[in-house]
Amino acid sequence: MNKFLLTLVVMTGFTVCSYGCTNFIVGKAASADGSVMCSYSADDYGMFQSLCHYPAGIHPKGTMRKIYNWDTNEYQGQIPEAHQTYNVVGNINEFQVTIAETTFGGRPEMVDSTGIIDYGSLMYIGLQRSRSAREAIKVMTSLAEEYGYNSEGETFTICDPDEAWIMEMMGCGPGSKSVVWVAVRIPDNAVCAHANQSRIRTFDSRDKENVMCSKNVVDFARSKGWYDGKDADFNFCMTYAAPDFGCRRWCEARVWSFFNRVADGMDKYVPYVEGIVADAEPMPLWVVPDKKLTVADMEAAMRDHYENTPFSLGKDGDIGGGIWQMPYRPTPLEYEVDGLKCFNERPVSTQQSGFVFVSQMRSWLPREIGGVLWFANDDANMVPFTPIYCSMSKVPECYNTPGADAVTFSADNAFWIQNWVSNMVYPRYEQMFSDLREVRDSLDASYFKEQPSVEAKALRLHESSPADAAAFVEHYSTEKAQQMLDRWKQLAVFLIVRHNDMTVKPVLNGRFVRTKDGLGAPVERPGYPKKFAREMLRLSNKNCLPAAD
Repeated sequence: MNKFLLTLVVMTGFTVCSYGCTNFIVGKAASADGSVMCSYSADDYGMFQSLCHYPAGIHPKGTMRKIYNWDTNEYQGQIPEAHQTYNVVGNINEFQVTIAETTFGGRPEMVDSTGIIDYGSLMYIGLQRSRSAREAIKVMTSLAEEYGYNSEGETFTICDPDEAWIMEMMGCGPGSKSVVWVAVRIPDNAVCAHANQSRIRTFDSRDKENVMCSKNVVDFARSKGWYDGKDADFNFCMTYAAPDFGCRRWCEARVWSFFNRVADGMDKYVPYVEGIVADAEPMPLWVVPDKKLTVADMEAAMRDHYENTPFSLGKDGDIGGGIWQMPYRPTPLEYEVDGLKCFNERPVSTQQSGFVFVSQMRSWLPREIGGVLWFANDDANMVPFTPIYCSMSKVPECYNTPGADAVTFSADNAFWIQNWVSNMVYPRYEQMFSDLREVRDSLDASYFKEQPSVEAKALRLHESSPADAAAFVEHYSTEKAQQMLDRWKQLAVFLIVRHNDMTVKPVLNGRFVRTKDGLGAPVERPGYPKKFAREMLRLSNKNCLPAAD
């Protein structure tokens, strides 16, 4: 950390923003195949999440729905159930509507602790009641306005096969049963991102085709004395959730990492992302990518650790990654040493991911086939994404395993098997990650290779029976998920055997090498990587032998 930045951190302190999740959004004209795409990394400390499923249903008049807080499972109250609800698997419904989120916090006095609806409930109720992104926005905002919103400031990704939207919402204080919100449509040829910091600044409320907002979005700020300018100049972000150092360095930096991957000219926003220069130019809400993106591009972006950027983990003199230079750092992000406040970078890929996905929504296909949630149950960098079709009536058991939870290990559960592997690899990253990556990438590649033929068969089935097509892709999705689990168990055993005791057993064509007498071949002892050894020597040379005469 340079002295100027360290002084800044000590002077300003650390932000109270949330640093949990990351979303990327791609318009249909910005994707290689014409699909709308979005991604979500659901991150929290100790998080355990299954792939949820809400079956479609018809509900008699008078049916009530109990609301439980998505984060805490605390009962919050009940609301009337909709007459008809739609099938939801994970964060996509049967009409290919996808909803994701990141929490930005904002002004703490705006949280309505008396409200019934939390951000997680809004997502999944919105999915169950909506056939399009626009309808989901109306459903979600109406629920919050009627029953009160009891979460902090939230940014939502809301997409369907034709449109991509970003929406931001905050409560209006305890007992208000009211919210302020604004939703902006992302241009079809653009990409957007958000990561725990409010991103919507000025907006044109007269543009009814591309902007929706609450009637009070500006007037509430005026009533509190937070804004006194013209409606056209109102800045949602700077009024309700102005970014401090942490919001820029730990949150906006993840947005920048995505933009920097897909578009030239992002260097000019480095001063803003660094968090040092107070009046640095902020990033735009969206950018037009230099090339059209694929699902594989989105997965790669979700695996980012700021490689080859000014924020790369493992810079010269950085021993925070340990002997084998893992691009991960322990939490919390901020820590104190001898009275000095210090911090770690916060990349997109993080060890505390509960689940990640890339949603692919395609308007030209029957909805049973068009919506695919490419899903994984751990840190995106350490796992393959298996296809989950939006029409599935049952989720793979490895993603929703009876008995498994945050404190109960199960060998039948993807979250636990994948965490078993990734937590072996983290501390010996440079030594072991290549073995993991080889298996991860081969599985990902196999899914992409099979997708055209699988969907061609599903389309033929759909011509005579949509139900048969849905059953076919459900079977395929379940088969791939369970095969992935079996392959990951094999990987776990392989890593234990190959890298036992900080040595490396030689491998040829995927098999362990043996001597002519049938014993395991002699192991390699790689010792300290040169970079780490040099830094260790610089810090302390007491274990060095005297130079030879």
